Amino acid sequence: MRSIAVVLGTRPEAIKLAPVIRELRNDPRFAPVVISTGQHRQMLDETLAAFGLGTDIDLGIMTPKQTLAQVTYRSLRGLSEHLAPRGTEAVMVHGDTATTLAGALAGFHHRLPVIHVEAGLRSGNLHSPFPEEANRRLVAQISSLHLAPTPGNAGHLIREGIAPGRIVVTGNTVIDALRWASEQSDGYGRPELADLDTDPRRVILASAHRRESWDHLPEIGRALATVADDPAVRVVVPLHRNPVVRDGLLPFIGAHPGITVVDPLPYLNFCRLMQRADIILSDSSGAEEEGPALGKPTLVLRDITERPEAVIAGTARLVGRATDGIVGEVTELLRDAGHYRRMATAASPYGDGRATDRTVGAIAHFFDAGPAVLPFVPGSAIDQLSVELAGAAPAAYARS
Repeated sequence: MRSIAVVLGTRPEAIKLAPVIRELRNDPRFAPVVISTGQHRQMLDETLAAFGLGTDIDLGIMTPKQTLAQVTYRSLRGLSEHLAPRGTEAVMVHGDTATTLAGALAGFHHRLPVIHVEAGLRSGNLHSPFPEEANRRLVAQISSLHLAPTPGNAGHLIREGIAPGRIVVTGNTVIDALRWASEQSDGYGRPELADLDTDPRRVILASAHRRESWDHLPEIGRALATVADDPAVRVVVPLHRNPVVRDGLLPFIGAHPGITVVDPLPYLNFCRLMQRADIILSDSSGAEEEGPALGKPTLVLRDITERPEAVIAGTARLVGRATDGIVGEVTELLRDAGHYRRMATAASPYGDGRATDRTVGAIAHFFDAGPAVLPFVPGSAIDQLSVELAGAAPAAYARS
């Protein structure tokens, strides 16, 4: 069996890697060792538990008010101590976090092949998102196997000089996780939301947490309060635990009667909330992928995105972070039934629910333990989209 260190540390990584970990554990060709940095402590543990998973090694690197450099250093140091003694044959990382960068560097330093899941996303702006855009570009340079979610992501890698034979288009495992989770939970997990299914108001699920959003949190908070002034609207905000986010938003939304503020929901309950929502308004990368798959109009609180597929397909829209712009976009969706219907058409340019199978198959092929994998190709309704994105530069995906 091939021993693969699966390195994760944040809730999004846990969501997107959980289906892969489960499949690897059920495959006699592999012996995965799950190593957590603990970058998102409570949310990470809750998410893995929802999938019936735990960690084999927990580095517990987090301390209050750490810098990005400290998180990266402590993760790298802890990972380096655990890779060599365990006979590890490859290191798998996901996406673009500090944990991702540290995991890839640790593997590279030990001369181990690095497998990069969700490879090839590019915004075209090194500082947006920060530090994720730089992290994923750096990881691409030292990875041996690049598992790209979409043809467009593969195109970015090829333009950067990555050999096509080292790239497999798998689809995004977040769609696999979402399909599974949507069948598991029948509640919201918070007493404040107990009446949500009987509430006649239109529900807007809102969140903001990215570093580049921090200076704009008052603008976002004012926009949410203005939207919630409509008595036919209820805004639900699962509020990130970061004190910067809470201090930036709560003065504007904490006491508003049309806004329900709750602590972050466990993953299964959050999936249930997304299903209930009429509109999703967020700067979360997961929302950009999950909202369109659920047929929910998704307004992205960013000016540029590395996930343009749903924007081009018409189910997501970049709306920036300015108060007036956010309010205008939400109001248009609420008042224009035709516009709402056009955006509320479910589309899955990010996957078909079989990304996990392709991911494990690609890893097996990498180790000469299985046949080559047929790549994910988006459905016929967006075939032209795939062609367009595979040849387009990421700078085209900024808000006009």
